[in-house]
Amino acid sequence: MKYVIIIPDGAADHPLEELDGKTPFEAAHIPNMDKLAMTGRQGTVATTPEGFPCGSDVCSMSLLGYSPVKYHKGRAPLEAAALGIDLDPADWIFRINFVTVVEKLMQDHSAGAISSKEGKQLLADFIKLIEDEDIKVYPGVSYRNILVDQSNRDDRKGRDWSKLKTTPPHDIPGEAMDKYRPKGPNAELLNTLIDQSAKLFKGHEVNLTRRDLGEAPATHIWPWGQGQKPIVPSFESRFGLKGAMITAVDLLAGIASFIGWDRLDVPGQTSYHHDQDYPTAGEHGIKAIDDYDVVCVHVEAPDEASHQADAESKVGAIEAIDKHIVGPIHKVLEERSDEFGGYRILVLPDHYTSVATRKHDPTPPPFVMAGKHINNVVPKPFTEINAQHGDLQIKHGHELMEFFLNSGK
Repeated sequence: MKYVIIIPDGAADHPLEELDGKTPFEAAHIPNMDKLAMTGRQGTVATTPEGFPCGSDVCSMSLLGYSPVKYHKGRAPLEAAALGIDLDPADWIFRINFVTVVEKLMQDHSAGAISSKEGKQLLADFIKLIEDEDIKVYPGVSYRNILVDQSNRDDRKGRDWSKLKTTPPHDIPGEAMDKYRPKGPNAELLNTLIDQSAKLFKGHEVNLTRRDLGEAPATHIWPWGQGQKPIVPSFESRFGLKGAMITAVDLLAGIASFIGWDRLDVPGQTSYHHDQDYPTAGEHGIKAIDDYDVVCVHVEAPDEASHQADAESKVGAIEAIDKHIVGPIHKVLEERSDEFGGYRILVLPDHYTSVATRKHDPTPPPFVMAGKHINNVVPKPFTEINAQHGDLQIKHGHELMEFFLNSGK
């Protein structure tokens, strides 16, 4: 039996005025997802446990079958794992964004989707300002980077970040930056780094060029998502299945690493709709089916479009995922079903991301699953409202995976 999971990140949404009162799913032409809904089952799944922030770290861990209450130790350690950073259990790890702040307001959590090459140039010069030998900084992809505090290694009593409060920059678009600076024990160190970055970046050649091109500059670094290395049992030890992840995002690759899945390198994978190679992602997803029991294809583009308040791109991303990923993969699964001993396919956003607010939303997102032993109850197109009226309303997100893999057998 083969299993495929497709995650259109942040694709769920509420009705939008610019879409004539429709959600992006309702406005999009998605015949392949609708086909799954007409033959399979729709429902909703609460991927954000009470008391947790609604973010892809928590929500993706949940939908992949791991309770955040038990296993989530912070977002940054997951991303660090994807970069192959050597972590000690005593280390504290932070995510660092390049952000754009204008007149003290958080304008863009991604510094205008700055390129990895530009980000590495900025980070290389920023690292020279850090005098503390226990602070290590590593470049990631685009605006995403990692900071590691090693002051607790070798049984030393270094900095304790357990009571520090930080805020994801994508949660505060248009709001005053200073209101959301790190607060709590040792926050002064991080705030000093933020201020040092502002001075360095103001006249940096990377930003001078970006301004000349009409692009948003990276005005500051922004630390958040701190945590320590989690201890997570492998997916194969729990479910007896070998898995693989296709994603452009280090966070999802990091989760895959911790649960023992392989990350498959797919050329043309980005976080954005305008330069995303959707057909290649679909093709690699199909190829992976022969080598793995479970294949997950994650696409970040709908989420990033939401954060940019771009409803048109969000609809376009959903349509492209349907056409180039869901459709081709489902076709192969159907054609080779007897050879595989059956199949199951699951399509779901990890969370809502609102175009109107540009923020994540903990409303339980919709899902649709189809395949062997999954019988249709109410044949309706795939939308948020139809999923809410479906017969499967899963209250604990990590329980969805068990249902997807083993129900009805």
